[in-house]
Amino acid sequence: MSKGHKMTVLNTLYLTVFAAKGIDVTPNKDQGVIKVVKHPGLDGERPMIGDRVTVHYSGKLLSGKKFDCSRDRKEPFCFNVGKGQVLRAWDIGVLSMQKGEVCTFLCKPDYAYGPAGNPNKIPPSSTVIFEMELLKFEGEMLTDDGGIVRRIKVKGDGYSNPNDGASVDVHLEGSCGGRLFDSRDVSFIVGEGEDKGVPLGVDRAMDKMQKGECCILYLKPKYGFGSEGKAEYKIGPDKDVVYEVTLKDFQRAKESWEMDLNEKLDLVVGVKHKGNQYFKAGRYYQALVQYQRIICWLEMECGTGREQQKRIQDFVLTAHLNLALCFLRIKEFSQVVENCNKVIELDENNEKALYRRGEARLLRNEFSLAMEDFQQVLQVNPSNRAARAQISNCQNKIKEHHEQDKKTYANMFQKFADELHISSNLI
Repeated sequence: MSKGHKMTVLNTLYLTVFAAKGIDVTPNKDQGVIKVVKHPGLDGERPMIGDRVTVHYSGKLLSGKKFDCSRDRKEPFCFNVGKGQVLRAWDIGVLSMQKGEVCTFLCKPDYAYGPAGNPNKIPPSSTVIFEMELLKFEGEMLTDDGGIVRRIKVKGDGYSNPNDGASVDVHLEGSCGGRLFDSRDVSFIVGEGEDKGVPLGVDRAMDKMQKGECCILYLKPKYGFGSEGKAEYKIGPDKDVVYEVTLKDFQRAKESWEMDLNEKLDLVVGVKHKGNQYFKAGRYYQALVQYQRIICWLEMECGTGREQQKRIQDFVLTAHLNLALCFLRIKEFSQVVENCNKVIELDENNEKALYRRGEARLLRNEFSLAMEDFQQVLQVNPSNRAARAQISNCQNKIKEHHEQDKKTYANMFQKFADELHISSNLI
C-alpha cells in the first residue's frame, strides 16, 4: 500500500469514527470541534470560564503523525480555560469535560491552527486530532493569598471593566454553609461597597468583571465578614462565604489621565475623608483603597506655584502616612516601612513616619534599626515619651536576643564536647 493511499485510509477511518460516535461541542453547532468520549469522568460539575485546568494531551495530524504530547515531556499542562490562552478548540472542548474524563477532539482548521498552520509541524488549513485527559480544575485566584476565588458561570460582553470609583449595578446572592442569607439588587461605588453592606471580596472583584458576567466568588473571612461575622445575616466569626454576582451595568469613573489637576485636588478631599471614616470604623482594607487613589492621582503631579505644590505634597505625604498606619494595623510591616520611606524622602524629619517605621521594624525583630528610628524621633521632638519608652523596649529586646544567642551557642558547644568525649572513648 502506498504512503498516500495509507494516509487516505487513516483520514477516512478517523472521520468515520467521529461521524458515528462524535458530539458537536461548538456553541454554534458548525462541526468545528467534534468530541468522542473514550473514558467517562467523575459525575459532577464541569470547569467554568476562567478556571485553572490541568490536562494531559496528545496532538496528531489526520495522517496519524504525532506533533505534540505532554506525556512525552512528563509534565501536565495548565491554563485558564475560556480566556483565549490556548487554541479555540481547547477552550471549547475542555469546558465540556468532567474531572478524570479522557476524550478525543476532531478540530477543524478555524478552531485549531487556521490557514497558516504551524511551521515544521502542522501544514496549512489542517484538521487535527487531540486526545485530552482532564486531571483537575479549580477556580481562578483573584488575590495572591487565595482569599478571593472566582468561577465564571456566564461570560460577560466586551473588554471593559469597572475601575475604582466606577458606579456598578449588581445582583447579589450570598450564602454560607449552603444557607442563602443575602439576595438583592444593589448599586454602589467600586471601593466603597462597605457603605452598602457589600463584602470587601465582592468589591475587589469588580475590576475583573465584564458587563453581563455572572460569577461565583468564594471568599475567605478576610474578604467576607472577618473575625466579627455579620449578626444581621446570622453569620458567626471567621466564616467562609460564597457570593453569586451578576454585573448588570456599570459606568466607569474617570482615570487619572482624564482629569486635570484642579479636578483631582477637588476630589481628593472627599476621598481622604472617606478613607478616614473607614479607618475609624476599623475597615482598614477599604481605607487602603481610598488612600491609594490619592497616591495614584497626585504622586506624579508637580503643580504650578509654590502654594499648589505644597498642597499636592501635603496630600501625598498624608496619604503615605495613613497607608503606613493601615498596613501597621493589618500587620503588613514591609509595606509600612515602604510608605514611611516615601514620607521621609519628602520630609526627612517627619516624626510620625520615623515612629511608624520604628514600630514596624520592632515588630519585624529589627531591634537596632527600630532603635535608630526612635532615637531620630527624639532628635526631632525630645518630649516624645512614647519614643523614649520604645528605645527602652528595643534595648530589652536586644538584651533578650543576646541572652538567647548565648544559650543557643552554649548548648551547641556542650553538644560538640559530648560528641567529642564519646568518640574519644570508642573501641
